[in-house]
Amino acid sequence: MSVVTVQLGQCGNQVGQELFDVICSDGSEGKVYGSACSERFFRRTAHGDLVARAVLVDMEPKVIRESMTRAAKSGRWRYGEASHFSQKQGSGNNWANGYCVHGPRHRDVVEELVRREAERCDRLAGFMAMMSVAGGTGSGVGTYVTQCLRDAQPKSFILNHLVWPYGTGEVIVQNYNSVLTLAHLYRLSDAILVHENDTVHRICSQLLSIKNISFSDVNRVMAQQLGGVLQPALTADSHGLYSRNPLGELVSALTCHPEYKLLSVCSIPHMPSSSIAYSTFSWPGLLKHLRQMLISNSKMEEGIDWQVSPPAATERSRSLVGSSFNRSLANLLVLRGKDVFSADTGGFEDSALYTSWLPPQEAFSVWKSPAPFSKYEKSATLVSNSQALLQPLDSMVGKAWNMFASKAYVHQYAKFGIMEEDFLDSFTSLEQIISSYSQLG
Repeated sequence: MSVVTVQLGQCGNQVGQELFDVICSDGSEGKVYGSACSERFFRRTAHGDLVARAVLVDMEPKVIRESMTRAAKSGRWRYGEASHFSQKQGSGNNWANGYCVHGPRHRDVVEELVRREAERCDRLAGFMAMMSVAGGTGSGVGTYVTQCLRDAQPKSFILNHLVWPYGTGEVIVQNYNSVLTLAHLYRLSDAILVHENDTVHRICSQLLSIKNISFSDVNRVMAQQLGGVLQPALTADSHGLYSRNPLGELVSALTCHPEYKLLSVCSIPHMPSSSIAYSTFSWPGLLKHLRQMLISNSKMEEGIDWQVSPPAATERSRSLVGSSFNRSLANLLVLRGKDVFSADTGGFEDSALYTSWLPPQEAFSVWKSPAPFSKYEKSATLVSNSQALLQPLDSMVGKAWNMFASKAYVHQYAKFGIMEEDFLDSFTSLEQIISSYSQLG
C-alpha cells in the first residue's frame, strides 16, 4: 500500500526531500524488499523513472525549487512536475495567517493536487503531513491542510510528522504557533510523531562529530530515523511478507487511546561513516542500550543514565512531570540487519515499563527486516508513546502562557481571526494532554 506525503513549509519540504533520498538509496536491497519500498513511496512513469508520491506546499517558491532540483540531480528519483504549489508571500511566522488566510484561500488547488496523487495509488495506506510547529506556513497552513485531509478522507490514516523548534528560540512567537498547532492536530490526526531539533543537533555534534552543523545535517538524521520506521519490515503476524500498511500498523501498535497520540523516536547506532568499519555491533548490546535510553528518557546513546530503573509497583502512581523514569503506554521496536531473527527483545516486554491498564503483549510490538538499513550492519529504531515528550510540552505551554498572560503579540493573531478564546481553548486542550501523560501509571 502507498503513502502520500504532503510536505508543508520550509522545514517540511527540506525534511521530506531528505526522507525520499534516504528511502531511494535504501530500496535496492533485494527485489522483493525494493519492490515493496517503491510501491510504498514512489510511482514509476512509462519511462521507468521513480517519482515521489508527494505534494509540496509552501507560500514561498524558493525551498520548493531547491527540493525539486536536488531530487532531480540525484539521478535516482524526482518529484512530479505538477505536484507542487507555492505563492510569492509567506505567512510571516504567524499561525493565524497560515490557518485563517493562506489555507482557505488556496484550499481548492491544494486539495486537487492531493486528490490527484492519491488517485495514482492502487492501494492508499494514508497520508503523512510533514511540517514544523514554529513558523507560519508549516504550522498554520499545515494544520489547515490536515483538516482538509480529514474532511476529504475521513477513513484514511493521517500521520503528522512535526519538527519541534530549538529551545533557545527560532521565532519569537514559536510557542504560540506550537500550542495552536498541537491543540488542533490532536483532534485531526491519528498519530503525531515529533522530532526535537535540540536532540537531533546533539546527535550531529556529539555522535556524528559534525563540526559546522547545517539544517541539512539535522534533516538527514531525522530522515534516517523516519526511514528506519517506515521502510518495509516483517510484523509478528505477517507470515513472511513485508507489512502492507505502514501507517495503519503504526497507529494500531502505538495509539490505542485518543488521549495519547504523541510519539517520539530514537535509534541506535549513530556514528561517523569513517568509524563504522572499526566498530562491531551485537543485538544484545544495542538492545540493552536502547532499553535504558527508553527508561531514562535519554534521547541518544551517549550520556545514558544507567541509575534509572522502573519503580516498584507501589510507586507506580507517582509518574509526574519531571519524574526520572519514563513510563510508556506503547512501544514499537524496529530491527534491521544481520541475524535480526536471533535478537531477543524480551527486555521491552517487562510490564514495569508500561501503564498498569494495558498488558505488555498489547503494549509492545516488534518489526524486523534482515535487510540492513542505511550504512549499519545492524540498527534498531524505537517509536515510543510515552512520557518522553512531557517535559518539552510542559515547558512550551508554560512559555506560551507567560506571553499570553501579558497579551504579548496576541493582536497579531487577532487581526487574522484567532481571538483570545481560541488561545484559551488550545491551552485547555494541551493542559489535559499534559495531565493524561503525567498520570500514566
